[in-house]
Amino acid sequence: MSPLDWAVLILTLLGIVAFGSWRSRGVHTTESYLRAGKDIRWWTIGLSVIATQASAITFLSVPGQAYQDGIGFVQFYFGLPIAMVLLSAIALPVYHRLSVYTAYQYLEQRFDRRTRQLTALLFLVSRGMASGLAIYAPALVLSAVLGWPVLWTNFLLGAVTIGYTVAGGSRAVSRTQTAQMAVIFVGLVIAFGVAVAQLPPGFSFGQGVALAGALGKLQGVDTSFRLDTRYTLWSGLFGGLFVQLAYFGTDQSQVQRYLAGGPLAESRRGLLMNGLLKVPMQLFILFIGVMVFVVYQLSPPPLFFNRPELDRLRASHPTEVARLEDTQAQLFAAKRQTIDAWMRGEASRDELRAAEARVQALRKETGALVARTRPGADSKDADFIFLRFVLDHFPRGLIGLLVAVILSAAMSANSAALSALGATTVVDFYRPRHPDASDAQTLAVARASTAVWGLVAVGFASFASLLDNLIQAVNVLGSLFYGPMLGVFLVGFFLARVGGRAVFWATVAGEIAVFAAAAFGNLGFLWYNVLGCAVVLGLAPLLQRVWPRPSPT
Repeated sequence: MSPLDWAVLILTLLGIVAFGSWRSRGVHTTESYLRAGKDIRWWTIGLSVIATQASAITFLSVPGQAYQDGIGFVQFYFGLPIAMVLLSAIALPVYHRLSVYTAYQYLEQRFDRRTRQLTALLFLVSRGMASGLAIYAPALVLSAVLGWPVLWTNFLLGAVTIGYTVAGGSRAVSRTQTAQMAVIFVGLVIAFGVAVAQLPPGFSFGQGVALAGALGKLQGVDTSFRLDTRYTLWSGLFGGLFVQLAYFGTDQSQVQRYLAGGPLAESRRGLLMNGLLKVPMQLFILFIGVMVFVVYQLSPPPLFFNRPELDRLRASHPTEVARLEDTQAQLFAAKRQTIDAWMRGEASRDELRAAEARVQALRKETGALVARTRPGADSKDADFIFLRFVLDHFPRGLIGLLVAVILSAAMSANSAALSALGATTVVDFYRPRHPDASDAQTLAVARASTAVWGLVAVGFASFASLLDNLIQAVNVLGSLFYGPMLGVFLVGFFLARVGGRAVFWATVAGEIAVFAAAAFGNLGFLWYNVLGCAVVLGLAPLLQRVWPRPSPT
């Protein structure tokens, strides 16, 4: 990056941190550290909820997802607006009435401590691993920008995130996320504008959209009923509804965001704001990825978007890389002729797709060569597509701003997750065993727990390069746990006669069923959420008949 880009990046990040530090000054009690003092307004809650979900993975991996598979990923979010309405009507009043710090406190009051801590443990495991992925994504950015090994940037970003979160807690997270989302929205609009501006002279935006459609990138809705397909209308409406209900209703990283609101109405408005904005925001990010795809249909793309890996491959196998680059040049020239013929009505859509398939096959061949020549290397480059576009095509100054957008999202999501992990550890495991601990002792344990979970996340980030696509990895990981977690809460809300022993073992069975489906079945991962929840809801009443509650005396 140029000195101007570094100046924009550093000033933007310092400004965000300074704003958050100023707005969250005076955090000296457990109440303000874990629950932000309960004086956050609805628009801050709404932006905080969006920012917590919109990690750096969103801005790195989602455009790459659209580049490869089109905008069909948006179906994952189709159940979200419905989930926001249901949670506002059902879960929020319960949490506010009980004045809980974590969602899992409710489960002890409704069932027993064992059920509470089992569900809290499922959250800690799933969110701890997901936080590692959220650290790895921006580490890719710094690695590409600085030329450092990803392992080093993992540790650097982990250290910054841990220090930032340990110092300010939930209040710092909520306050800072407002500024972070402002930077993110501005950056997204600029990214879209730059992508459109990269279209060659004489090639209009409308023609670019038509080309993307012809190549299958604009198919946003799949109405098929195939259960082995990841993204369909039905998996989004049903499987997606379950995962959104579980994420926003039982995942403490989100629950903590809207429990910060004072009156119930503030939290409700914040959740409904998320329901209105999230789907259009994700569609817009996907469409940016589609426009990047169009740009690389009309100008030569990199042979492999992960430039550090390509440079290492070129150094070790120059002849092989030269052969691949010559082949790519020939295939691209042929594809460009096919595109021009298609625009004139002289080539069919099938010919167009066949030409693109040959280019993509060469890209996969390059990735396979990377894997063969350097064991353990990242042979997948989808998560590098948008970053490579930014570094190659953005003007000076704007590169720094877009990198700031990605790092802002990382700071936002990571700090929220680590704050929630620390809060759950203290409230659901430390406090029940140390009911006489002073506020100062509890605050110290909360900070220490947050730091420890940060170290766990950094450790897991070291393995993230083995995954295919980060945004899918995060969603698959959540789907392994969210269904049974949601089932516990639904039993609590709606099946009044079911007790703790029955729901505990139903939850264990639900988790076993999900892992069995993932290991041995061919079920789309969104349906894991339905399966896990259905097992808990169906089995808990049956087990209750085996273990009836003792009659009151």
